[in-house]
Amino acid sequence: MGHASEVSIEKLQREFQPILLDNEQLEKAFKLIRDMLVFTNKRLILVNKQGLTGSKTDYQSIPYASIKMFSKESAGIMDMDAELKIWLTGESTPTIKQDFRKGDNINEAYKVLSKYVLK
Repeated sequence: MGHASEVSIEKLQREFQPILLDNEQLEKAFKLIRDMLVFTNKRLILVNKQGLTGSKTDYQSIPYASIKMFSKESAGIMDMDAELKIWLTGESTPTIKQDFRKGDNINEAYKVLSKYVLK
């Protein structure tokens, strides 16, 4: 899927407002070429732009309660990349795997997951 880079929440407010609950707020978002990982205070939203023009968009909601485990992996200080893995309830292998480039703070995604999954 490519490498994730952080996206400004302010730029996404208009696009996501129609699908957010009244008390739901965007926390962090990471863009992957055309697709996105969007963290709210209620769920993780996977955004999949489909087709050549990206005119069709699939929004997949994953409640934090459905996440049973997550990890971040890197080779250490000299590693240029890191990987975020997320396991959903009932799955023995990670359902979501996403690469982050050095400098794109995977720790921010990890903190949001920790904040809501580890309540």
